[in-house]
Amino acid sequence: MAIHTPSTTGSRQMFTDPLVMIEARADGTRILRSGIPLPDTYTRCVGEWLEQWAREAPDRMFLAQRGKDGAWIELTYGEARRRVVAIASWLLGQNLSPERPLVILSDNSIEHALLMLAAMHIGVPSCAISSGNSLMSKDFAKLKGNIELMRPGVIYADPVERFLPAIEAVRDLHSGVVVAGGASGAVPGTIPFRELEGAANEAAVMSAFARITPDTIGKFLFTSGSVGTPKAVINTQRMMCSNQKAKELMWPFLAEEPPVLVEWLPWSHTFGSNHNFNMVLRGGGSLWIDEGKPTPAALDKTVRNLREISPTVYFNVPRAYDMLVPLLREDKALRDNFFRKLKFIFYAGAALPHHLWTALEDLSEESTGKRILMVSSWGATETSPMATDCHFRAVRSGVIGVPVPGTALKLVPTADKMEVRVKGPNVFPGYWKQPDVTAKSFDDEGYYIIGDAVEFVDVARPTYGLVFDGRVGEDFKLLTGTWVHVGSLRVAGIDALKPVAQDIVVTGHDRDEIGFLIFPNIPECRTLCPTLPADAPVEQVLSNPAVLSRIRQGMAMMKTTGGGTSTYAARALLLAEPPSVEAGEITDKGYINQRAVLNRRSDLVEYLYADVPDKTVITVHGAV
Repeated sequence: MAIHTPSTTGSRQMFTDPLVMIEARADGTRILRSGIPLPDTYTRCVGEWLEQWAREAPDRMFLAQRGKDGAWIELTYGEARRRVVAIASWLLGQNLSPERPLVILSDNSIEHALLMLAAMHIGVPSCAISSGNSLMSKDFAKLKGNIELMRPGVIYADPVERFLPAIEAVRDLHSGVVVAGGASGAVPGTIPFRELEGAANEAAVMSAFARITPDTIGKFLFTSGSVGTPKAVINTQRMMCSNQKAKELMWPFLAEEPPVLVEWLPWSHTFGSNHNFNMVLRGGGSLWIDEGKPTPAALDKTVRNLREISPTVYFNVPRAYDMLVPLLREDKALRDNFFRKLKFIFYAGAALPHHLWTALEDLSEESTGKRILMVSSWGATETSPMATDCHFRAVRSGVIGVPVPGTALKLVPTADKMEVRVKGPNVFPGYWKQPDVTAKSFDDEGYYIIGDAVEFVDVARPTYGLVFDGRVGEDFKLLTGTWVHVGSLRVAGIDALKPVAQDIVVTGHDRDEIGFLIFPNIPECRTLCPTLPADAPVEQVLSNPAVLSRIRQGMAMMKTTGGGTSTYAARALLLAEPPSVEAGEITDKGYINQRAVLNRRSDLVEYLYADVPDKTVITVHGAV
């Protein structure tokens, strides 16, 4: 059965109308496919995009980053290709292979991009490892596991001085050389990056380039660790290229107008690397590297960049929009520059709370006279990453769209949910050196068992899209036997407790009522306490009656409007300590790991459920 719904007003010129093919099986399983066909042939490898734009638009800006003096350093496509060939020539002499790949310990930068592209240009995998594993860890346990699995032939670090303790910690786990980034000083035992760009051997590089096939491994990307121990996901050229071809088919405007991004999302993860970086390269666009992050200490850098550069599309996680909205509301110049050329706002990783969705729409209308389009997508490191895409105006927040061309979704009834599994050329062949884990990751029809659940926005109108319905393993039952859907309850809670709650961890497994551990938005909490000094301690802010009253109001509203004990929290606790990256409570993309928080803060869960609640426990009944 094929179902087609024209896209709504405002998205037709940018997007292809969604078309969904559905196969319904007798056991309740549904197979969903896009009705937009994916061609049998498409780009052979990522390097072909660099070759194309270096030939067709050599003077167009590809990448830019700020130098030490704060000025932008720009790199054109022609210059990028020249430097990639030179670096690839040096890499050819390092005896690299999938068993001895290039490992990158660095935040996003021009040198990082050049190394990644140079390795792929000669068929050698690169592996960017989250800088948090090197810079925020005390025992380097994750990094040691990463390096032991990779056994790299080259390790790049920039600035190398910051990474020296980490490099020393893994010194006995590899036999590779260490390259010091261009911003580093002279460090014994390392090779300066500039030495990589000496004599270029274009003939040797292009000979290796010609031998690359769609099955050649392009990257290893480690899973974020939101479920279990991080694993190295094999990313083939076919995965990355099919994903971008699917994107091109759904977003035809990319072929007409090269995208402009202001981008911080780390290239050690699939969202920033395979989705965004590759999209820019595929479309011959320009990427302004944002050195900021959605943290109180680094947000100012992002704001500075958005004051100067107007993106045409903007990608971020809900946590970042939560921090940006108050600033966009207060600063007209920032708001106008942000929305000036913006075609749409893209969020991923979690549903965008409704109050942020409406705020961004209202702010865009105030600035441009039009409501900005809000879109999302869904996938994983193992699906490179896009498996669904919302290439239409969604009826509400949380819609992840429909299957992308070439990808099939299997929706399997599990308990009271629809578990989703994925198959297609974008799906990985396995985890590196873990055949046992790989075998357990696919069902008997070859579908990747991702562990997520989805539901239809409207089962009678499939082209309205799917909604992410949480992770199957996160949901739990109360003692009453009632299922609690953590994903949807978390988003509803953040929205009900605005502006206090920046994120929420849901508790209540084997309890008789739900509880919330609340990570607060401290700046917004301070606005509720105008009589407190601007530098009042966090604990004082969180105990302020105005903040507590706002939490109680939101909890009471959830109870009043909900459908029973599984739809609201009866008790809550504000957490003064932010989520820890080192402990795995939050990824460096800003996603909360529910399980890690519950394990690490199990004492607070017990405290939350004490028979006689402490005064710091907020209850739905109003007692504090």
